[in-house]
Amino acid sequence: MVDVIGAAGLLGTATDAEMLAVRLGHAQRLGNMGWAEWHMHTGETVWSEQVYAIFGRDPHQGPIALPDLAEHVEPGDAAALDRLLWSVLQGDERVQAEFRIRRGLGDLRDLRVVLEPLAGPGGPVGMHGVIQDITGRRRAERMVSESRRQLLEAREQAAEERHVMLALREAILPAPAGCLDLPHTGIAVRYVPAEKTANLGGDWFEATPTPDGRLLLAIGDVSGHGLPAISRMAQLRHALVGLTMTGQAANRLLDWLNDLVLHQLCDTTATAVIGHLDPRTRVFAWAQAGNMAPILVRDGTARHLDQPRGVLLGAVSGRPYELAMTKLMPGDVLLMFTDGLVERRTRGIDTGLALALAAAHRVQGHDLDAGLDRLLADIGGPNPEDDACLLGVGILA
Repeated sequence: MVDVIGAAGLLGTATDAEMLAVRLGHAQRLGNMGWAEWHMHTGETVWSEQVYAIFGRDPHQGPIALPDLAEHVEPGDAAALDRLLWSVLQGDERVQAEFRIRRGLGDLRDLRVVLEPLAGPGGPVGMHGVIQDITGRRRAERMVSESRRQLLEAREQAAEERHVMLALREAILPAPAGCLDLPHTGIAVRYVPAEKTANLGGDWFEATPTPDGRLLLAIGDVSGHGLPAISRMAQLRHALVGLTMTGQAANRLLDWLNDLVLHQLCDTTATAVIGHLDPRTRVFAWAQAGNMAPILVRDGTARHLDQPRGVLLGAVSGRPYELAMTKLMPGDVLLMFTDGLVERRTRGIDTGLALALAAAHRVQGHDLDAGLDRLLADIGGPNPEDDACLLGVGILA
């Protein structure tokens, strides 16, 4: 009976040892790591099974002896191996290092090696430790580092492009100068660039006296974004300034601009509101091409002007544009704007227009600059997706 119990105990011990070995081997494979020992006095080298896999070596070849290890290390990392081996034999503490090995043509692997001395009566007699293949980790880190570098370069390039585009826009769209200080009329303009660099677009404005004493007021938006849109915007705006010298009404100017877009600016559409303000009669004669109607602020109340018929520039040919006449009164404020002011990806355009109307009633002609700034803040600030133009005209007493 005792013999049976003893045999069972021995069997259980053997089974436990086998299970432990299996689990240890499984852990080494999962961590892609193994253990190794080098004995200097006997020359004996012992590797676990996983170290053979890490080095891509057939176990029948046996482990690599310590003097031959450097032959398998990438030449640029040989100094790291030398320092590791020197350090472990000079002290009694664990040391570690990383270096690369080549295991076949083009197969470069990153290893992390942790070693400690095997102590003997007269000092270290060898070393043992753990070898881990960290190639996947290092590749992932290099990929992350390269992605960060590329992202930084892209951000720097985007910032440079934004600077160039904004400088170009400022050259094309200078702020209204002192020549617009007309009797009983105040003017303020805001160009609000999109928050995202790639979405700087073709919004524009114009406010300039005409030879007959009227004031040309216009805003518009050319389709697209980036330098192509800015270039087409410049062509359209410069054409308008030239056509204004004819003295023709705003709806006739839109007829000509529509022909220009159709025949010269291929695959382009544009919106616009163009009008002439006579400072003597205070009549604003205006027309629109696919743009939202201006807002009139009178006696603390804001409303949209009734919109005359007019199609998008570049959409169709031969559709005449209507001319509307609006009599302005002392104290009135006229607000002309492009759709980037009220449109947002996160809300409907009706909501944006309601916000603009609610904010507009506080804009006063004698303090237009501050009024426009407040209005922009009240409707949510710059549009992340699109730029906008806002032109305010105050009729002073």
